[in-house]
Amino acid sequence: MPTYEYKCDKCDHLFEQMQGITSKPLRKCPKCGKSALRRLIGTGAGLIFKGSGFYATDYRSENYKESAKKEKPEKTSEKKETTAVPASGESSKSKPKKMKPSPA
Repeated sequence: MPTYEYKCDKCDHLFEQMQGITSKPLRKCPKCGKSALRRLIGTGAGLIFKGSGFYATDYRSENYKESAKKEKPEKTSEKKETTAVPASGESSKSKPKKMKPSPA
């Protein structure tokens, strides 16, 4: 239920009142009893999210989740990793060759 702010034009009494959205605005001031209340335009209530988190995907339907799985590219095992194997007679721990400076 929303909270509305009211102000009396006669006695300047300012207060808040919880009312349903379809309820009619109040007219009679609780302090002076005059029918001079105005409902003010307030900033509204703040929205507070509590908990570990909120994500758009948390509440997706099962149909949506199934179609999303079908659209993902499948991982294939066709890609094989190749490792360089040293040729016979070569050491896997060979030292890099030193380069000779070129004559300039």
